[in-house]
Amino acid sequence: MNLIKTSKRDMITMQIILMVMAVIWLFPLLSVIQRSLEFQGLDNYKSLFTNPANGVPITQLYLNSAIIAVFHVIFVLVVASLAGFAFTQLDFFGKEFIYYAIVICLSVPGTVVLVPLFFTLKQAGLLNSYIGVALTEAALTLPFGILMLRNYSDNIPREFSEAATIDGAGPWELFRHIYLPLARPALINLATLSALWSFQDFLLPAVFITNARLTTAAVAAQSFRDYQGFTALTIGRYNASLVLLALPALALLIFGQRFIISGLTSGGIKS
Repeated sequence: MNLIKTSKRDMITMQIILMVMAVIWLFPLLSVIQRSLEFQGLDNYKSLFTNPANGVPITQLYLNSAIIAVFHVIFVLVVASLAGFAFTQLDFFGKEFIYYAIVICLSVPGTVVLVPLFFTLKQAGLLNSYIGVALTEAALTLPFGILMLRNYSDNIPREFSEAATIDGAGPWELFRHIYLPLARPALINLATLSALWSFQDFLLPAVFITNARLTTAAVAAQSFRDYQGFTALTIGRYNASLVLLALPALALLIFGQRFIISGLTSGGIKS
């Protein structure tokens, strides 16, 4: 494999561009933090815990978001891991057609299927439920998850499964003892991204949940502004709610950074 050589001037130019991009991306975050401390300082954060919006404590909001995220991750990992294994290790009729049909779903915006999903959940009795939101989030995440796991699984040597098959292992044994251990980095990557997207999701919980006790933190950030008003004294509280909303996502990103980078670049180099 040939390595691309870059000159010192190119490296300096690249570093300058990356630094400028980092400043641009960090500016909104620093601005929100600065605004969250206006007028009342840290009392803006304390008020979020002592003055619940619509009678719902902020801890309940984060618990709701966490429960939905956990269900979302479970649904995505189970289905995507089984699909990734099937598309790489098994041979069946129409495999490529089904795979590309799933990949095409990546081009369908979530807003297009919002109304059908609403009536489907209504008929199933899943409105105002954690499962209803988690299932819809998983349905929109699965095309990406299956694509990523298949790309990662393409790099798993077929010799492992062939040797296990010779020893008498069936598909289920191959999946449990060969595929899952080798695909662990990709699965952690997918779990991290799924939880991250779930915590930041505003549209689906806002549409499918009307019970204030089940509201997520992302939806409640808007509710804080509506509940408290948007005056000079409440700007700090509103921005403080945005900072608290970003903390779980930031923690997940830091935890899964190594796996996210390795997972997104997997499949790019073939031996």
